[in-house]
Amino acid sequence: MNYYERAKYFKTKKRLGQNFLTDGQIISDIIDFAEIKPDDTVIEIGAGAGFVTEQLVKHAKQVIAIELDKDAVEELQKINADNLKIVHNDILKTDLSELSESKVKVVANIPYYITSPIIAHLLGEIDDLDNKNRNKITDILLMVQEEVARRMVATEKSPSKQYGLLTILSQFWADVKIMKLVGRRSFYPAPKVNSALVKLVVREKPLLDLSDYAHFRKTIKAGFSQRRKNIKNCLLSGGFSKEKIQNALNKLGLDENIRAEKLSIETLGKLSEALK
Repeated sequence: MNYYERAKYFKTKKRLGQNFLTDGQIISDIIDFAEIKPDDTVIEIGAGAGFVTEQLVKHAKQVIAIELDKDAVEELQKINADNLKIVHNDILKTDLSELSESKVKVVANIPYYITSPIIAHLLGEIDDLDNKNRNKITDILLMVQEEVARRMVATEKSPSKQYGLLTILSQFWADVKIMKLVGRRSFYPAPKVNSALVKLVVREKPLLDLSDYAHFRKTIKAGFSQRRKNIKNCLLSGGFSKEKIQNALNKLGLDENIRAEKLSIETLGKLSEALK
């Protein structure tokens, strides 16, 4: 029985955002892109009916499958593999650092409506310099909505709607690359949007060397809070004084009418430092 036929037998739950990957070629690509070695421990998030899990256990030393849905957990338990451990829990309530003593790779086909919280959970916030989860992870292979993937890899030269807080969060702690675009028909049931496989190679150090990471987080939160406003007005609304803003913009030679999405992450870092 192929993946599509097997998926049809499983009662998917819309409230959990379940869309099972049924394309054998894409599943094969996931194994290739994850670059799993025989000594690797892999944490799979959103294992679902186990189609990817079945392949992961053939390549990794250990696979830890995290799944919230009880019915999916019962399907996963049918996989006959000594190196498979199943964790019935919400990923956002799971401390990955407690699941393995060694470093781990993460493979995830996640509900698209909680992509940002999951990325923050895996990598930590910008000012979270010693995040327990991130310290355990070498790299992450995510299946996400194509629009979200575009936002994760965007730059200040991308369309303005793509470049924002998710961009900075993703790139601050990882090198991010779209590996492959995935069409709607690769899933059952088919989602309304196309998807993409994104790889994040976790950085040992943050992208920028700053004196105050909490201040940088405050700066970018203010800068992107109102996209139609220029950087000066956004910072004013964010609680920064008019004098400090003017001095910082003058120091960096920035036009007060420029918007945050036209400033690189490096420039935003310099702006944060200048605002101090």
